[in-house]
Formats: sequence, structure tokens, C-alpha cells
Amino acid sequence: MRFKAVFIRVTKELLRDKRTLALMLFAPLLVLTLLYFVFDTNSETNLKIGVDDHVPEKIVNALPSNKVDIVHIQSPDSIKKTIVDSKLDSYLTKHGSNIEVTYTNEDPSKTASTKQLLGSVMQKNKMQDMVDIVEKLPDHMKQGNAQSSESIKLDNHYLYGDADSTYFDKMFPILIGFFVFLFVFLISGIGLLRERTNGTLERLLATSVKRSEIVFGYLVGYGLFAILQTLLIVFYAILILNIEVVGSIWWVLLINILIALAALSMGIFVSTFANSEFQMMQFIPIVAIPQVFFSGIIPLENITNWVSVIGYLFPLRYAGDALTNIMIKGQGFEFIWFDVCILFVFIFVFTILNIVGLKRYRKV
Repeated sequence: MRFKAVFIRVTKELLRDKRTLALMLFAPLLVLTLLYFVFDTNSETNLKIGVDDHVPEKIVNALPSNKVDIVHIQSPDSIKKTIVDSKLDSYLTKHGSNIEVTYTNEDPSKTASTKQLLGSVMQKNKMQDMVDIVEKLPDHMKQGNAQSSESIKLDNHYLYGDADSTYFDKMFPILIGFFVFLFVFLISGIGLLRERTNGTLERLLATSVKRSEIVFGYLVGYGLFAILQTLLIVFYAILILNIEVVGSIWWVLLINILIALAALSMGIFVSTFANSEFQMMQFIPIVAIPQVFFSGIIPLENITNWVSVIGYLFPLRYAGDALTNIMIKGQGFEFIWFDVCILFVFIFVFTILNIVGLKRYRKV
């Protein structure tokens, strides 16, 4: 009977808490739906390869059109600039008897796919050259000269990283931003929630302090610890884990501090819709987890356009792009200014929403 009483009490509490019940039932469906569209759409990697006029036509024609988008480049002034401007995965040119390949290497998995594809093409080309030469020789000379053909070889270069680069090198800058966002989001949200449930916020609102002053006070107070956490994560990754940063460490710190402040303002805003720590945790599948899918860990060009557009609603999309440009590509402000501006927009918008949101607790 006591078991029955506990069971009935728990069931009734869940049925009364409509939001908890809805999140429990439908949040997993949301995450599974995102996973379906992200991983099931255009799973075949499509490579974008640039070639100049010196590359033999037989090599270019041998590249499979269903896997490769070929961009013909005429006399580039700078291979690096051409790769960056045209957003190529690799660039082919011919010097002497060698095909020189410059891999972008921003995504090592694409570099590996390109190497495998070019290796297969070159092997087929070599075999075909040998067959052509042998067929042209007199019968009595075929046996001794079958190996005399000069074969074309690949000479590999890397725009970013080197031959030992792994996919983890691409993931790590984004993971740093994600962990900064996740923990600041939770700590700030739960912290303000406790202030509210303990009555501290109500007593503060009963004074003459303006709503904007309360919000800025929370933002600066939590912001100091968020910045401290950010510095700890970044320097630990660089000094202890030996993560290479090609660009300026100061830009890395700036982006992570901005994502921490964005998480702080979003966490405070979301906490106004939660009545307990448990409900605050329930917002993770809605606010935090989807950002991983659209942060750049999964190549957005492989996702259907209408799905990838969702990523532009999340700050980690811009932070991941900026951190990749700095830590992997070594680029400066001229390549990250747009992402920096958008992060400032997120901070500004959610700060305003927080000020307006306090009206539900005190109309001033």
C-alpha cells in the first residue's frame, strides 16, 4: 500500500508538471530528428579540387564527377590565396614529371579522401601508360622495356597542418568553445534560479534598484568567473595538452570570452522559464546539444541547406568558425570580424531580453 501511495504521488506530480512531461517525451524526439537530418543527408563527401592548365587532361578526366567538383584555375598568383578564395579542398599543378598537390587540410578527413582518390587515379594512369607503351613496341622488345616508362608521381604539400594532422585537430577548437558555453550556461542559469527560488531576487526587486542594474550586476559578477573558467580551459588545452595554436592566442581568448558571455546571458534568460534545477537541466537538449551539430564538427556543406540554416541561430556556430580560422588556419581579425560582431549581437539581444524579462517579477 505504501508503494502504491508513493507511485500515485510521483505520477500526479509529473502529470501536473506539463513542461517536465513535455520535455521528457519530446526532447529526445527533437534530438533524434536532428541526428537523422544531420547524419543521413548527403553522407557522401563531395570534394572541391582546383586544377591548372599544366595538369594532364587524362588525370583531370579520370577524377569521378560524382565525387569531385573540379575548378579550372588559370595562372594563379598565389596558390594559398586561390585555395582560400575558391574554398578548395586541394589544388593540383604539374612541375616537371610530378603532380604537386596542395591540400587545404582544414578537415583531415577530406585530405585522406583526396589522397585515396588521387592515388587510385594515378595508379590507373600508370598502368594505362605502361600498356600504351608496350603495345607500341616491337614484339621482341616488349619484355625488356615494359618498365621503361616515366611515371607521374604525386608531391604533397599542406596549406594547414601537416601529414600527421587528424580529425581531432579540427574538432578541438570547437570543443573548447562548446565546453566553455555548456558549463557557463548551466552555472549561470542554475545560480540565478537559486537566487529566485530562495527569495533573494524578490527582495532585491522590492528595492529601488533598476532592472538593468540587476541584470548588469549579475552579468558582471558571473562574467568574472566565466572569464576565469575560460582562461583556465584555454591555457590548460594549450600548455598541458599541447594543442597547437597557429594564430594569435589573444584572438582565441577573445572568442572564448565572448562565447562565455553569450552563454551567460542565455543561461540567465532561460532560467526565468525554469522553476527548479531539474527543469534547468531539461533545457540542455534544446539549447546546448543542437549547437554541437551545427558548430562545424560535422561539415555543414554535407547537410541539406534548409537544415544547415538552423545553425545560424546558435552562437557556437560563429564561435566554432572563428576558432577554426585562428587555431588551425592562423588567420587574423580580417577573417573573424563577422563572427565577433554576431557574438556581440547575441550578448546584446539576450541582455535586453533579460532586462525586459524581469517585468514578470516586478513592474517598474
